[in-house]
Amino acid sequence: MKSRLVIRAGVALAGVALLAACSGPTGTNTQNTQNNSSSGSSGDLKVAVITHGTAGDAFWSVVKVGAEDAGKQLGVGVTYNSDGDPGAQAKLIDNAVSQKVGGIVVSMANPDALKTSIENAVKAGIPVITINSGSAKSAEFGAMAHVGQEESIAGEEAGKKLKAAGRTKLLCVIHEAGNTGLNQRCDGARTGFGGAVENLQVDISNPTDIEARIKAKLQSDTSVDGVLALNPQVAVNAASAIKGAGSKAQVATFDLNADVVNSIKSGEVLFAVDQQQYQQGYLPIVMLKLFKDNANTLGGGKPVLTGPGFVDKSNVDKVAEYAKNGKR
Repeated sequence: MKSRLVIRAGVALAGVALLAACSGPTGTNTQNTQNNSSSGSSGDLKVAVITHGTAGDAFWSVVKVGAEDAGKQLGVGVTYNSDGDPGAQAKLIDNAVSQKVGGIVVSMANPDALKTSIENAVKAGIPVITINSGSAKSAEFGAMAHVGQEESIAGEEAGKKLKAAGRTKLLCVIHEAGNTGLNQRCDGARTGFGGAVENLQVDISNPTDIEARIKAKLQSDTSVDGVLALNPQVAVNAASAIKGAGSKAQVATFDLNADVVNSIKSGEVLFAVDQQQYQQGYLPIVMLKLFKDNANTLGGGKPVLTGPGFVDKSNVDKVAEYAKNGKR
């Protein structure tokens, strides 16, 4: 635990020092309607941020804001693209390599599909930082660091909190097939909960079906008294399903958005696991800038952890202040 704290402190201090030392130009935001792409600031260092998020997703919009904020503050050109299809995401990495960017930041929900593209980027001399998911394969693929939370640890802690809340049977809702990080969350929750945990597969692109599937499960198995959502949208759907089913189950979720904040305040959601995704966008830009200007690296071969933290009724009002501006 001490080493993790040191890593976190090092990142924070490095970021503060760099912000104090740099007086790079403030960039302007431009929108590109193709490929869900946007450009942040302009600068000598050009960084491509490529995630598996879908357009309009509240979680990934915060990652994007973090990356673009860092770019503006440090004079780094940041371009953000996302695609939920692993093959399309690999092509975005290939395009960034052909454009000879100075750094790549990439999330790896499906690491094996991105392996060749990431390794080719590294062979081309482009430093790569992975974020959010796929930490187990990050170093293997040649990335210089990984920024995010360890999903199995976060799941375990969530399971413990649900058990402490008196829950006895848990439904863990997986909303993206093939996303290894989501399975790790449920596996961790199973370890921490220590009781009956059942996975339920749903499709994030069909909210009506999500609610119907959860409702049907609660009606067919009234012993389920806890629902762990792995996405804020799913959490809202789960809360609605519980009402519709007349169930007394409690909902907890991974990640935050304004709806989840309000649901925590109202008591519809027990807590949210907060991986502080703003930092997953912001810190890699700082790290790549430090690497370019001073050959600095962070993490020492271990992930730079941004979570898990927890938001519940004890601290939700404070976090809500920052959620309003799109940074939590």
